[in-house]
Amino acid sequence: MAIEVRGLSKVFQTGRRSARRRIEAVRDLDLVVADGERVAYIGPNGAGKSTSIKILTGILHPTSGEATVLGLTPWEDRKRLAGRIGTLFGQRSLLWLELTPRQSYRMLAAIYGLDRAEEPRRIAELGDLLDAADLFDQPVRSLSLGQRMRCELTACLLHDPEILFLDEPTIGLDLVAKQRFRELLVRLNEQQGTTIFLTSHDVADIEHVAKRAVVINHGEVIYDDEVAAMRRALLATKVVEVGLIAPIAPPTQRGVTVLEHTDQILRLVVDTHATPVRVVLDELLDGPAVADVSVVDPPLEQVIAEIYERPAR
Repeated sequence: MAIEVRGLSKVFQTGRRSARRRIEAVRDLDLVVADGERVAYIGPNGAGKSTSIKILTGILHPTSGEATVLGLTPWEDRKRLAGRIGTLFGQRSLLWLELTPRQSYRMLAAIYGLDRAEEPRRIAELGDLLDAADLFDQPVRSLSLGQRMRCELTACLLHDPEILFLDEPTIGLDLVAKQRFRELLVRLNEQQGTTIFLTSHDVADIEHVAKRAVVINHGEVIYDDEVAAMRRALLATKVVEVGLIAPIAPPTQRGVTVLEHTDQILRLVVDTHATPVRVVLDELLDGPAVADVSVVDPPLEQVIAEIYERPAR
């Protein structure tokens, strides 16, 4: 198994003397991730995602419980584990801004103890895999965020890790860069068998990258199922936003709820179990009044709220 967690808890002490209090960031967490899985580990802010990832990567010691990552206890074997995992955090860079990515890779290769003769071949291989070779000799500071994230992914893959821990890796990327980054993660998993452990607030990241979704709240797992099942049960609604040239009557199909309706905009929620989005769009576009249409997923917060309302399994 890639990850095995049993009864894991982490309690922080804050304040002083009479104001001292305990914060239970992770509570009796149980989790198993098989080799080669693509798992989305999601939940609201403060749910315990980052704390549990820091424990699994050896940065924090738990208060109680057990965990192994690739057969190693992270907080006891952190140095050995670091050579077998990769970490990518959307807000923290592995690269030096004033250097080119290739120069940063040379330093990282030395840190990981890569063979000097093997290093150029590995960098070239990753450049081809991630379609980023043309970026490696440009200063990091000059790269767009999407380009930099491809180079960041190369950096955390240099030592050929067996597991990738990704914390909000697409944050700040535009739509095109996000989609490209998601495709890279799936390709990496399918071609090299790398286990993907992803946290994100973006529903599209979950749908396009992960095959399994684990939702936690207050440090506990409250939902664990295949993303396909989650999509059928919880992502059956779509939000349709319509820009108008002239006033129109809203659609009347079953499962369509009007959120906002003015002379300039129409916002709808469509229950795709009742009526396919395509049917709604056909009615809306059958006339000259529509200037623009977008179809988006419900926010992750709404999806999680629906999970909270489901009966315990």
